[in-house]
Amino acid sequence: MPKAHFYLIDKPRFREQPLLLVCELAKRAYAANLPTLILARDQAQAEALDDLLWAFDPDEYLPHQIAGMDADEDEAPVLIAAPDADAALRPLLINLRDAAPSGQFDRVLEVVPADPAARDPLRERWKHYQTLGFELKKFDM
Repeated sequence: MPKAHFYLIDKPRFREQPLLLVCELAKRAYAANLPTLILARDQAQAEALDDLLWAFDPDEYLPHQIAGMDADEDEAPVLIAAPDADAALRPLLINLRDAAPSGQFDRVLEVVPADPAARDPLRERWKHYQTLGFELKKFDM
């Protein structure tokens, strides 16, 4: 059964920089040997994530690439895709877009902003995944 996990931004460091939570989730996925695709909202967010992933953990490099930049992107454990990138889905998706992803994957992670006004699209996605029979969980981060 596919899973959808919603991560609610709670801690001050994630409130100040929500993309740090995305880096944390990508790091966990990499440690678990799960090929991950991050669905960025736009090209600027993809580039911001790329920069953050370089600097995120000073003790350990998190291998990643932006889709469409290099020929060997399929080998990158973490791939960041802007909406116009043609990237194949992976078992684990981290979705930062308003629309729910479609296609075949095992698990999707949704990052819930601290701002309650920004949560309506997430409620829609929760219902969407529920309708598809996903196992749903919520985590406070």
